[in-house]
Amino acid sequence: MAGITISSSELVCVQVTSTANAYGVERRFERSLTINALKAKLELVTGAFAQTMKLTVYAKDGKKICALDNDEALLGSYPVDDGMTLHADDPTLKGNEYSDTSTVEKFELSEDEYNKRQDSVRAFKERNRLGRFNEEEMKRKEAELKAKEEKEEEKSKTFKVGDRCQVSVPGQPSRLGEVKYVGDTDFKAGVWVGIQYDEPFGKNDGSVGGKRYFTCPEKYGGFVRPSHVEVGHFPEEDLGLDDDEM
Repeated sequence: MAGITISSSELVCVQVTSTANAYGVERRFERSLTINALKAKLELVTGAFAQTMKLTVYAKDGKKICALDNDEALLGSYPVDDGMTLHADDPTLKGNEYSDTSTVEKFELSEDEYNKRQDSVRAFKERNRLGRFNEEEMKRKEAELKAKEEKEEEKSKTFKVGDRCQVSVPGQPSRLGEVKYVGDTDFKAGVWVGIQYDEPFGKNDGSVGGKRYFTCPEKYGGFVRPSHVEVGHFPEEDLGLDDDEM
């Protein structure tokens, strides 16, 4: 126990762990408590039983300091200091017994029973014509989405494979590249443009979800909506290297 300094404070703050809870909680205890009284308090914290509980003190680095093995002794008579861990071991408990919810019976409600309830979120939305229960709003959103998709499709018809382009996605710097693919994809509905960037700013090599749409080096490929693409005279950037620099 060399190098351990014990505080003279009336209270000691420790991390309490147990067989059933390895994560632990922080608690303060009076040093004037007997070990037997301490165990009684720890029943509510650890779920362990005082009669079968064995207490061990560990330093901050995990080194064992001592066992609190005398029920009549005072907590302050042991070298327990702030920041140490007080572990309650109980052979009657299982590890993670109170954090494992797989065996807990769950409340289940059928779809029909849920629909009959008047205090549910669905009933509230239906009464106030919110979300999908607002037919006019849903129709408006569907019309907007359809118009947006039609606009994307019309713009995509102005692209062809091999076009030089500039990609400008909101929140990201503009990037130069070459159009490698235009059309529908399996990963998401709508028209997409496959780009091979001039620099490794992409997310793939021209394939997504195991399906290949075009081929390019890894991290040079990406897919964006047509609205984020402008084709034209966008030559590859000169990196400023002369014949003597590579």
